Amino acid sequence: MNIISIVVGFDQKEAVAYHVFCQSIIEKASLPCEFLPLAENTLSEYKETHKDGSNKFIYSRFLTPYLKKFTGWAIFADGDMICNVDIKELWEKRDPTKAVQVVKHNYKTKRNIKYLGNKNEDYPRKNWSSLILWNCEHPKNRILMPQFIQSQPGSYLHRFSWLDDDEIGELNKDWNWLAIEYPDSESAKLIHYTLGTPCFFEFRDTEMSEKWINQYQKTIEGMEK
Repeated sequence: MNIISIVVGFDQKEAVAYHVFCQSIIEKASLPCEFLPLAENTLSEYKETHKDGSNKFIYSRFLTPYLKKFTGWAIFADGDMICNVDIKELWEKRDPTKAVQVVKHNYKTKRNIKYLGNKNEDYPRKNWSSLILWNCEHPKNRILMPQFIQSQPGSYLHRFSWLDDDEIGELNKDWNWLAIEYPDSESAKLIHYTLGTPCFFEFRDTEMSEKWINQYQKTIEGMEK
């Protein structure tokens, strides 16, 4: 059976975002999905040595091929997203000639501060790594062992510098639509609340926030009955 493997960034500061995102996938999926939360306390073989970053999975995302034992495919996604379509659509875009496939954003941020007062700086290939379709068995990805990731700077990892450019496949922008940074879009397949999930008070009334709030309300409906 074809099972979609999804590794999702998890940070206790916004745990609700993880659950809302997973629910948004489950209720629309036409294939079985397995979810692996990148919770820091579960990664016993990886010790975070980087001192920067606004969330707990900023570097552990690159463990995805390792966690999958360098076999098959997996989707990595930041937890601050919602899915508007059947995730099978993304799964079917797997290209065996590529090591990864990402949305190749090219933008300047509208805000230099994001959620919880974190700095939000511009840099090359910003947000490319927030949604990755991983070819876990690609030979170039075998370098991504815990010790290697611990030793590399963020610029190296988030720019996929262990790969040649032609090994980085491109996905349509609808698969990682940046709320606030991009105009409102009804065609967005994955909405990414990169500046701040509407679970944070200051982002409850921002561009496309109503879509996240509606999904949140659907998620908790069953709990309240």
